[in-house]
Amino acid sequence: MSKGNNKNKGSNNNNQQQGENIRVRSPRKGEIPGIVEQILGHGKLKVRCNDKNIRLCRIPGKMKKRIWIREGDVVLVKPWDFQSNEKADVIWRYTRTEANYLERRGFLKI
Repeated sequence: MSKGNNKNKGSNNNNQQQGENIRVRSPRKGEIPGIVEQILGHGKLKVRCNDKNIRLCRIPGKMKKRIWIREGDVVLVKPWDFQSNEKADVIWRYTRTEANYLERRGFLKI
């Protein structure tokens, strides 16, 4: 008998099917959720934010290679201290399930 044969036989699927609570990172002070409208290249995006502004956002280096962001994704942005209505940094990308949860709770009003 080897130890690796019984490893992870459906244990993750059972927890998700039983309706386990979803943990979602909610927006904190100074952070705004938004939807990606356009990918511009070189780690930059156009995001339509909850406050009705369209911001030019950049993806920080630590996120560039780890997280892929596509048009239509829901992201959390942090506006810059200066030019706060025009520019921001992307700090989080929500999955489809998390985005649906935010919409039901009223955080996402786009």
